[in-house]
Amino acid sequence: MSGPRFEVLIPHDRIQQRVAELGRQISIEYAGRSLVMVGVLKGSFMFLADLIRHIDVPLRIEFIGTKSYEGTTTSGQVQLTKDLDRPIQDEDVLLVEDIIDTGLTLNYLIHLLEQRQPRSLKTIAFLDKPSRRRIEVHGDYVGFTIEDRFVVGYGLDFEQRFRNLRDVCVLAP
Repeated sequence: MSGPRFEVLIPHDRIQQRVAELGRQISIEYAGRSLVMVGVLKGSFMFLADLIRHIDVPLRIEFIGTKSYEGTTTSGQVQLTKDLDRPIQDEDVLLVEDIIDTGLTLNYLIHLLEQRQPRSLKTIAFLDKPSRRRIEVHGDYVGFTIEDRFVVGYGLDFEQRFRNLRDVCVLAP
């Protein structure tokens, strides 16, 4: 019995290059300010960890958790599974997502966080899959735009597995 096979979609070295570019861009935009980075659990943790190493402004990390998928299928409903630990009122906030797919989760989180009156709120997504949108939302910063393929690795999972892959991969049939 053999395990799953993977097709590499985005190799680790290209990921690291793009994350460094995004970190420099954010550092320039937020120069002279402090930043609250809100990572969306669980998928964004690897991207967030690598990204903050390339940002040279003072920052604080928060996490928020959501659930909207069962296996490879979206339920169409977003549930909050973990809330922020500290307030974000009057703070510059950057919401860090692993992937923008249907737009439901990002839309939900933007509205939730806007109610908490941050000074500013922007979004960054490691991956963007615009062909799957149900709600029109866009990341202010995007790592890579991909086609409609189910991807794993670099924090993204299939049934809580394969987050530890260094590359972004497609499960091979």
